[in-house]
Amino acid sequence: QVQFVESGGGLVQPGGSLRLSCAASGTMFYTMGWYRQAPGKQRELVTTITSGDSTYYVDSVKGRFTISRDNAKNTVYLQMISLKPEDTAVYYCNIVPPCQPCWGQGTQVIVSS
Repeated sequence: QVQFVESGGGLVQPGGSLRLSCAASGTMFYTMGWYRQAPGKQRELVTTITSGDSTYYVDSVKGRFTISRDNAKNTVYLQMISLKPEDTAVYYCNIVPPCQPCWGQGTQVIVSS
């Protein structure tokens, strides 16, 4: 089964930017997604990208987040701008719907002044 390794998180001030990366251990032919889990909340799907590069964004991140993929590198990216404190969460990537054994450790994003 494919495994995912997320990176690129960190502490950023409100209005700042981050770029997350997700490296897959195998070839990605699937619809990929970025998920996040905020403290005390359930994990939610934030954005998806199909193998044909069609994208979906949850309303709360539209216009601020951009998902992209590089199939040659088996990597999915999440560019985040205009970050808000409510974007604070651990961010994960996975296929859509998610492969339960495939979850990685995630990458922590903290938006705070």
